[in-house]
Amino acid sequence: MPDALLRIEKLTAGYRPDLPILRGVSLKAKTGELTAIIGPNGAGKSTLIKAVAGLLSITEGRVLLEEKEITGLEPDRLSHARIAYVPQTDNVFRTLTIQQNLDLVLKSHRTPAERIQALFERFPVLAEKRREKAGSLSGGQRQFLAVALALAVEPRLILMDEPSAGLSPKSAEEVLDHVRQLTRQGVSVLLVEQNVKQALGRADHCYVLAEGRNQIDGPAQDLLADPALGRIYLGGERKGAA
Repeated sequence: MPDALLRIEKLTAGYRPDLPILRGVSLKAKTGELTAIIGPNGAGKSTLIKAVAGLLSITEGRVLLEEKEITGLEPDRLSHARIAYVPQTDNVFRTLTIQQNLDLVLKSHRTPAERIQALFERFPVLAEKRREKAGSLSGGQRQFLAVALALAVEPRLILMDEPSAGLSPKSAEEVLDHVRQLTRQGVSVLLVEQNVKQALGRADHCYVLAEGRNQIDGPAQDLLADPALGRIYLGGERKGAA
């Protein structure tokens, strides 16, 4: 058995092949764990998630799922590998109702219709508003719908890009608590999060990026007390800084 569900090895990637944002980034995400990626603005956190999701050009390195290479896997093939991607924005169909959002995803992935009822039981607030358009939901409710859409394909790994961005503190806590609960049911989560304390308080393992490179990593609870974390955010202690 591999010691990691997902392994990223020395990844160099960006929006243009000649201007990489990530430079040799490596990490691994274990089965049934919440692995967080944090770092200051411009660190390359979202770039990393998008590269794994097949949305950006990878010029060096590789991505492995259970030791099988999936580097550059097209987004529409992610679900076949049971990987779901939840972007930070534009992650639901706002002009469709909640029911229509779920119907569309279930139909496109040939998922049994019974799956909708299970999702409504998991997210009662969505069941209550199933006939309302997604665009009318609060920020936290839209994130719950985005997670429900990801779960519709019964993923073993979910890639999440800053799910708490723009939410009230209460809504952010609710969303992140639910993300934590997913791992207790065997779903692995690779989470990019700007809220450092919220992420470290819920993650199993955490990687800190800056300047597009690995800086430090370790058990999340250990990093909470590591003074190097603050120095990295302030720019005083960064590997590979220009």
